[in-house]
Amino acid sequence: MIELKTPAEIDRMHVTGRFVAEVLTEVGKLADVGVNLMDLEHHVRGMIKRRGAVSCYWDYAPSFGEGPFRNVICLSVNDAVLHGLPHDYTLRDGDVLTADIAVTIDGWAADSARTVIVGTPAEEDQRIIRATEEALEAAIEAARAGNRLGDISAAIEAVATGYGYPVNTEFGGHGIGRTMHGDPHVSNRGKAGRGMKLRPGLTLALEPWLARTTDKIVYDPDGWTIRSADGSRTAHSEHTVAITDGDPIVLTRREEELAGKK
Repeated sequence: MIELKTPAEIDRMHVTGRFVAEVLTEVGKLADVGVNLMDLEHHVRGMIKRRGAVSCYWDYAPSFGEGPFRNVICLSVNDAVLHGLPHDYTLRDGDVLTADIAVTIDGWAADSARTVIVGTPAEEDQRIIRATEEALEAAIEAARAGNRLGDISAAIEAVATGYGYPVNTEFGGHGIGRTMHGDPHVSNRGKAGRGMKLRPGLTLALEPWLARTTDKIVYDPDGWTIRSADGSRTAHSEHTVAITDGDPIVLTRREEELAGKK
């Protein structure tokens, strides 16, 4: 079921989105050589508790996962890209870290992800991160009333293929509101002009993610962490977006993005 939000409800989601943005900014600052993933997990737990937010991940048990998720943030390193289960791993120079988080505040959810490089950046890692960021911005631009869902998917695919990266269609964006995951599914590949018509009040989590040389995935033994099937490095960018009568509103935009920095 697709639920259209009122302007007041979108404002409430924006409150949650700003907090999610703060968390990802903080994680980006803390992610450094020698930092353990569990240190980041516990730091975020503290932020959530102090804010009075509720993790959308804790005890989450969807069909694609292995039992209830018992962490508050997904942390995926290098060839891992989605649903990374935080564990005892110490970040190394040159690692690529994707952080993905969703919470609710006063019953309204927001979801966002970013990929950062720890220590010394490699040009190819910077390139794939840039591709996901540009694909996300293209998707946001297409998220306008009167357009079709396929316009968003096609915009993401066009950027990805322009960079020469293959596109997986098993996981993509989704509706969001009172819960983290809802209809519609937003594929990262599609045809412009196809699919449901976008209407004001629709809120979506748009999330292009890419691996350098494959569109195939494998799961870790933990039953959650998803990696590129060939071990190639990955990146993931996500924002929660509201469709309005005018420009789309990015509810999880980070301060450094607003200042023109990535």
